[in-house]
Amino acid sequence: MGMSPVRRAFFLLFCAAAIVAVGLLVAQDQVVLQVRSAVPAEEPDHASYVAALVGAGLSNGNGFDVLTDGDEIFAAMLAAIDGATRRISFETYIYDTGNVATRFTDAFERAARRGVVVNIVVDAVGASGMAREHVSRLRDAGARLVRFNPAQWYRLEEMNYRTHRKILVVDGELAFTGGVSIADHWIGRVEDKRRWRDTHVAIRGPLVRGMEGAFYENFLQSEGVHETEDLGIPVLDPAPPPAGDDGAALLVRSSSTGGANELKMLYLLSLASARRTIDVASPYFLPDRSTMWSLEDARRRGVRVRVLLESEKTDAMPVKYASRHAYDHLLQQGIELYEYQPTMMHAKVLVVDGVWSMFGSANFDNRSMELNEELNVAVSSRRVAERFLADFETDLTRSERITLEAWRARPLLEKVREGFWVWFGEVF
Repeated sequence: MGMSPVRRAFFLLFCAAAIVAVGLLVAQDQVVLQVRSAVPAEEPDHASYVAALVGAGLSNGNGFDVLTDGDEIFAAMLAAIDGATRRISFETYIYDTGNVATRFTDAFERAARRGVVVNIVVDAVGASGMAREHVSRLRDAGARLVRFNPAQWYRLEEMNYRTHRKILVVDGELAFTGGVSIADHWIGRVEDKRRWRDTHVAIRGPLVRGMEGAFYENFLQSEGVHETEDLGIPVLDPAPPPAGDDGAALLVRSSSTGGANELKMLYLLSLASARRTIDVASPYFLPDRSTMWSLEDARRRGVRVRVLLESEKTDAMPVKYASRHAYDHLLQQGIELYEYQPTMMHAKVLVVDGVWSMFGSANFDNRSMELNEELNVAVSSRRVAERFLADFETDLTRSERITLEAWRARPLLEKVREGFWVWFGEVF
């Protein structure tokens, strides 16, 4: 005699829950990395020390321009696209419908029709809302647009691996990266809760070649057949000339198939190199046991640690609950926590001792460090750090500082939600 429909439903639900539970257990870090740095961030050899440990090439002669919020960011990117003469390499997670998407599609189409090689990578999930009309227009103009890791029923386990990189490289000479994708909620300068707070950086110099290499990695991994001789790169394309003196810099990629630990190690070494201050801006802040140990160890050294986070104005409230589960422990360590109030805070910046800065597409969470395709840049430059910190200090004036006493007085329901969602922290 078979099971009743009700028993069968409960049995299937139990099996599904068991599979999820096993998956979450497997996703947990099996080893806690406890990293200390022999070389402080302010030492002249710090950049080369970090580069050697993460296996990244050290680059000099770069210039960095920090761009704040959508109006400034989009204007600079669109101007670069309109000025392109040879090739454009563009990669993004989100390519939504709306005003911003129309402006970028128009610019890419114009470039392709005037003979510029235009190659575009969009994430198959993040850019699922891209208008078919835009895809057709771009391809009809001669641009090559590919989707990264399309969903397929026979390889559902691959669905979890996305490209979250934001890369624009124009003529192999000018590059952009940061937190911004193509959607209307990045328009403006945080006038209201619909407009996100974000940061992007324009880069000139030898580092640009590494950023374009990261783009081609994902382009060649995406759908379709790719003839490398048609990518628009001359056989003897010279490296970009020096374009600034902002200090030694390095670039680190992460991916689901390799290199993820390099990005995580860059975070851990950056935290370990602090002797005075650590300032972090990141949404979806979910430190694992290794990064938690590094933050605690920094506090034991007497380092002031400030973390700027998004508030309940977020696009992912379950992730926010999971993030808040760590607040009590962080506050006990003397770490200062701030939640940005006007709107969604989406900037991803780390500054150590006012001299070492890291920025790019990665959030301070396991998904960015070990699952997604990401790209981050680190640079040893007081000028760049001061520019990031100027925005950081302004953002703090618009934020609410979380105190331990007030935090412990929050409603019980909030604590229950945090305790539930934190189980999914490793896959968020």
